[in-house]
Amino acid sequence: MDIFLVIGMIGGLIVIVTGLLMKGATVSILISPEAFLVILAGTAIAIMNSYPPKEFANIPKLFKVLFSNKAGDDPVEVIKELVEMAQETRKNGLLALESRTQNMENKFMKKGLEMVVDGMEPEYVAEVLNTEIESMEERHKVGAQVFATAGGTAPTLGVMGAVIGLMGALGDISDTEKLCESIAGAFVATLYGIFTGYVIWHPFSSRLKRKSAEEISTMYIMLEGILAIQSGKNPKSIELKLTGMLDPKKRASLELEDGEK
Repeated sequence: MDIFLVIGMIGGLIVIVTGLLMKGATVSILISPEAFLVILAGTAIAIMNSYPPKEFANIPKLFKVLFSNKAGDDPVEVIKELVEMAQETRKNGLLALESRTQNMENKFMKKGLEMVVDGMEPEYVAEVLNTEIESMEERHKVGAQVFATAGGTAPTLGVMGAVIGLMGALGDISDTEKLCESIAGAFVATLYGIFTGYVIWHPFSSRLKRKSAEEISTMYIMLEGILAIQSGKNPKSIELKLTGMLDPKKRASLELEDGEK
């Protein structure tokens, strides 16, 4: 479970409730089944109308990715492993990689190294791996777009919910006290729409994009490392090149480790 994300969602809710209490409103005003219906059901229908069934059915998997705290491959560890394999192949040849690939968990790296061991041309290896990266990037892009669609739809549905509430409130203006209560309740849908749109759905979209970018960056490191090993480059030159693809913090960490050796 990604606790940081959960804390962010709870924090957003606390801000809303605190703001209401500071203005003298009661928390009970947020309990509005009709507002829930308009925002949640309306957002789900908007997504259904925007994407084919297979992508709509994939939404639970997107939530699993969002709330999972499972870290991807550490690029620093990936570079270390690639440098080790480069040293091994310099001594024993590319066939020495065959035993290492058998128990390799990362399917992308395993696939690339198996193609290298099988003697495929570097251009073909690069083409296959680049195609796989682009395909994955497109899948992730669609997943982020689903939440972006929800984020753009929810606030507008909130306005529609407020209009529906006002129509019901103004349908009977004989009881002034009840009228004021109904008007206040009408804007609950707007609050739900803005809250879910800009505190939940759009941030979810941004978070998926960031996770995707990190995974793709690591895959490009693997790609460059595999091609460098295939071409027989010096392990130290491989390390220097791949280290340059890291963000400054991770790069400093790897350089510090090298300095301590």
